Amino acid sequence: MLTLTCPCCGMTVEETELAPGGEAHLKRFGPGSSDAEFEGYLFARKNPRGVHFERWRHAYGCGKWFLAARCTATLEVFGTYPAQTTEPPASIVAAIKARRPDWEGLK
Repeated sequence: MLTLTCPCCGMTVEETELAPGGEAHLKRFGPGSSDAEFEGYLFARKNPRGVHFERWRHAYGCGKWFLAARCTATLEVFGTYPAQTTEPPASIVAAIKARRPDWEGLK
């Protein structure tokens, strides 16, 4: 089972207490965008095998959103960080590089 630590309240919980929110670090398109941009935002998602950045909400706890870096193949969690962060913290990137030297970063 996937276990994540909420960076907002500090609780380490199982995924049954969390609500998934999809891919993190997306450029969101809204009013004024073209149909193609909005369609891409709604439907075009990465589904990689390996390191992935995701949004999660601590639904049965503090209720706040946060981001997590994990491996989709092994469920290894590299770290969690607040949702307001625009890119992964250096400590999480270092943790990923330590375990996956061939990782190329966010694309």
